[in-house]
Amino acid sequence: MKNRFLPIAFLFLLSIITALAQPARRPVEVVVTTDRDDWTYKTGDKVQFLITVMRNGNLVKNASVRYEIGLEKLDPTIQQTKIAADGKLTIDGGTLKTPGFLRCLAWVTVDGIEYRGIATAGFDPLKIEPTVSNPQDFDTFWASAKEELAAVPMDAKMTLLPERCTEKVNVYHLNLQNHKKGVRVYGILSIPKKEGKYPALLRVPGAGVRAYYGDVVTAEKDIITLEIGIHGIPVIMDPSVYTDMGLGLLNGYPSYNLDDRDKFYYKKVYLGCVRANDFLTSLPQYDGTNLAVTGGSQGGALSIITAGLDPRVKWLGAFYPALSDVTGYLHGRAGGWPHYFDKNGIKGNNTKEKVNTVAYYDVVNFARRVKVPGLYIWGFNDETCPPTSMYASYNVTSAPKELKLFLDTGHWTYQEEKDVMNNWLIEKLTKK
Repeated sequence: MKNRFLPIAFLFLLSIITALAQPARRPVEVVVTTDRDDWTYKTGDKVQFLITVMRNGNLVKNASVRYEIGLEKLDPTIQQTKIAADGKLTIDGGTLKTPGFLRCLAWVTVDGIEYRGIATAGFDPLKIEPTVSNPQDFDTFWASAKEELAAVPMDAKMTLLPERCTEKVNVYHLNLQNHKKGVRVYGILSIPKKEGKYPALLRVPGAGVRAYYGDVVTAEKDIITLEIGIHGIPVIMDPSVYTDMGLGLLNGYPSYNLDDRDKFYYKKVYLGCVRANDFLTSLPQYDGTNLAVTGGSQGGALSIITAGLDPRVKWLGAFYPALSDVTGYLHGRAGGWPHYFDKNGIKGNNTKEKVNTVAYYDVVNFARRVKVPGLYIWGFNDETCPPTSMYASYNVTSAPKELKLFLDTGHWTYQEEKDVMNNWLIEKLTKK
């Protein structure tokens, strides 16, 4: 029965990868950039945005360009339409008096089809400070939560998936008990077949509800890998099940019980990541020392959070972390995904209880407590996880850190970015 659904599952995975991949080129391109190569300015400096319209690589003359400029995710302060006589426009974007990001969006309609471009200028981004509070009992709260987790038996169940195994790697569907009896963590475990001791890599997921397929490629490089889901449901079911749950039972899960820090949805998620490490470090094949965690978006957040919670983690790799400085909107700037307090959510979420809860779950406060080296990758054009929110976490991290910027990327990655991250993790884990 599992083999019957594998081709469908593969197509579902491919659709997810495609959605997060570099956007495909189109016959008309609206290229927006700034007058500095690094898109970075000091507060008070003035930025110029350069807009170029091309079709088939040639400039589109007399293009009507509609553009907006303003703080990311907030209402624009400039809205105009101009004719680009030779296919190019130079726009005075103004400046910022405080550290942050100024974004230019441009649209052009050609033959009835609208095309869009974007560029974002950073003003002293390394001076951005977080807005979220740092609760005095934060460490006590999470120490108690981890004690709660440790008191619950792991009850690990491994089911071999023969159709996914390779010559070098065994692949299992893994099922663990989380912080409460009956609350489970599921994932795909890949273990090198050759007898020996190996480092381990935990892959934590982006937002959504989906099946998982594991990281066999990395496992074939003599690294134990575990890719987990966060919803406490098996990760090898037919894709239609996840679609139904994503549209139904789990629709809006990031806000579930946001008014109660002890019942908030992400409590079981964060503890589930620690439980996954409990399992990895218990394996007889684990080398006892080398453990890393990585992910993007929600997974970028979970990478930082897991490293902040679990001292067994030695390295973290995060792409565009979500859940970071989510209270930014309450202070006149963009906040992190899932945008609890933006203009669509502020009416229902701006309560004392909910603002209190997010402080215990915001990436910023885990980043403060990270003590291990991390590699961070994002772009200035991210419209899902605004760079202001990501820098708010990065800037409070005192551990060794490296930020790789791919400036023009939004909430997606070039293959080169993935290669940089994978090579860094493999080098750290294998000491090669």
